[in-house]
Amino acid sequence: MKLAIVGCTGLVGNEVLNVLSELSVPVAELILVASKKNIGKKVAFKNEKITIVGIQDAIDKIPEIAIFCAGSKVSKKWAQKFVDSGTSVIDNSSFFRMEENIPLIVPEVNGAVLKKSNKIIANPNCSTIQMVVALNDIYKKFGLKRLVISTYQ
Repeated sequence: MKLAIVGCTGLVGNEVLNVLSELSVPVAELILVASKKNIGKKVAFKNEKITIVGIQDAIDKIPEIAIFCAGSKVSKKWAQKFVDSGTSVIDNSSFFRMEENIPLIVPEVNGAVLKKSNKIIANPNCSTIQMVVALNDIYKKFGLKRLVISTYQ
């Protein structure tokens, strides 16, 4: 699989790289994207050093999947451009979360609703993801009528 990580030098992008490495996800080509100030720098992944490229260079490489970890402004400007080139986008920002035609997915909970035609996939914020994964089994076994949740981030 050819995979792009947009925002690879940030906290979320770093964690995505860690998880990919830990899970031994089969990546034939990893395209790392960051802001202009980081283009040309190298990032360690498994046993290699990968050079960071600009976002247009990543689009031109036509990855199968692009994981966006760079915030709403970047997603707003660039996600559709990746899709137009044939790439599927998984967006970690808040930009697409309330869009009617964009599925909001937590794979362990509702990943089965995904279709091949979904070219942009959103996910809830970090605290929500953890919570719904934990609550899903409780909901299935006992049902839930109402939750009142407060987070202080």
